[in-house]
Amino acid sequence: MTSIRTWIGRGGRGRLSARILASQLAILALTGVIGFVLFAFAQRSTLDRTYEERAVAIAKTTAADPQIRRAMQYDDGGGAVVQAVAERIRQSSGASYVVVIDLHGIRHSHPMPQLVGSPVAEPIAVRDGRPHVGTDQGATGRSANGKVPLYGPTGELVGEVSVGIPEHDVLGELWHELPTFAVYAAIATALGSAAAYLLARRLKRSTFGLELEEIAGLLQDREAMLHGIREGVLAFAPDGRITVVNDEARRLLGLGTALGSTLEEVLPDGRLRRALDGTLTGTDINVLTDEHCLVVNRMPVTLHGRALGAVVTVRDRTELVGLLRELDSVRGLTDALRAQQHEFTNRMHTLAGLLDIGAYDDAYEVAVESAGAGQALTEAVRGRIGNPLMVGLVVAKTTVAAERGVRVVLDDDSALGEDPPQLPRLLTIVGNLLDNAIDAAGDGPPPAGGRTVALTLAEDERATTVRVADTGPGVPPGAHESIFEDGWSTRPERGTARRGLGLALVHRLVSRHGGTITVSEGQGAVFTVRLPSSSPVPPGEGLTKALPVGSVGGER
Repeated sequence: MTSIRTWIGRGGRGRLSARILASQLAILALTGVIGFVLFAFAQRSTLDRTYEERAVAIAKTTAADPQIRRAMQYDDGGGAVVQAVAERIRQSSGASYVVVIDLHGIRHSHPMPQLVGSPVAEPIAVRDGRPHVGTDQGATGRSANGKVPLYGPTGELVGEVSVGIPEHDVLGELWHELPTFAVYAAIATALGSAAAYLLARRLKRSTFGLELEEIAGLLQDREAMLHGIREGVLAFAPDGRITVVNDEARRLLGLGTALGSTLEEVLPDGRLRRALDGTLTGTDINVLTDEHCLVVNRMPVTLHGRALGAVVTVRDRTELVGLLRELDSVRGLTDALRAQQHEFTNRMHTLAGLLDIGAYDDAYEVAVESAGAGQALTEAVRGRIGNPLMVGLVVAKTTVAAERGVRVVLDDDSALGEDPPQLPRLLTIVGNLLDNAIDAAGDGPPPAGGRTVALTLAEDERATTVRVADTGPGVPPGAHESIFEDGWSTRPERGTARRGLGLALVHRLVSRHGGTITVSEGQGAVFTVRLPSSSPVPPGEGLTKALPVGSVGGER
């Protein structure tokens, strides 16, 4: 890595800083010119407003003159009085014109005497009683204009006073101010150029001498690798904010626009968030979500003893876990079949011995008993459960449990129809709870009444109730909530199956579909699930479509 960096740095010496400096100088010059022009326009607008306000002030002074007010109300325009007073005010104020107009639009004063008595082109603007400002292109040229209402001695509106200040006064003031601002702009450009030079040198050192094209190539390679791998990758800053997240991480974690956010802002509290933020320590942390079975690993990143954050990888093991658990189930069934074959062989030896000694009646009884044992179990289950899938599941679990010395008993109060609501979820719940109970009951020395698992299935109009009780060691005190977390288990791994997912899956299924699950503490655990007949989640969604029924194994 060091040799690569050295070679790249030598190949691009001086070019990056020069290009950055040239670009920044061009930008500074361009922005300086644009800023100067914009400032000139802004200053021109400010000066226009200033001179318009000055014109309004002159107009108000004119409108307050008592001679003009009396003349306009009582002397039918006042003759030469209005013209004389208006011209005196215009000359003393430096305005380009002071025009007094009556309500009929007739001029009573004007710098051009020949226009006195002629009408104006625009309507009277001050009928609303308020001053008006603007730019006027009149007979004397372009000027900043202010108009105010003119009232007679009795307070009656008798006309308006319009005052204009020539535009060359405004432009002269502007040209007087611009050189000063040009000097300021030049000083700012010089300081910016010096700062740009220092910044270019610093960027050169910070990028290890890489040229812009090389940086772009590295970024493309990084993006291609980051979004092309089949693992979710997240990077966190020291303050816990997400700085990198690839497409696979968005898919697995259900993240939207997560960059710059903290985990508290994008994920609810739970095992997944605790695994991502480092609260849960260790490697290959299993997390169960609504859609996936994930494996999370978090690695802190440090440089020269300084913490730079952390990198988290998320792997989707849903299909793999499903296959491994299905394989483990097949192995369990294979062991059960091997044991049944051994038992059947022993019975055949017994039958052959009875036939050899001529005890035909006894041989007949042994044959009838062997043939009817399995059928009797199936018919007994069918008498209480109408759905064939559930019958097959219960019979299979009963057979496997029998080979482990555990007796599965279907309660006499059980009653399930041919088409129970939410059947796929119900099969998953019953299968996992039975696996869990069989494993628990099969551990340790047998109790006085034998190793037993009691199953109750009851259906009513509103919900289906599943109750599974075993004679195992039970749930430890205080663990009735943590027992449903992903990875919680007191039993070692069995074969390829990873423990700690069965009860978490059942709890997630039940909670997501509006049901409830409770468990007793102490000797002999009793799990009770109540699953409503209708679910807010459409069928076919969730983790049950990825994991085989009853394959997630026991937890205790």
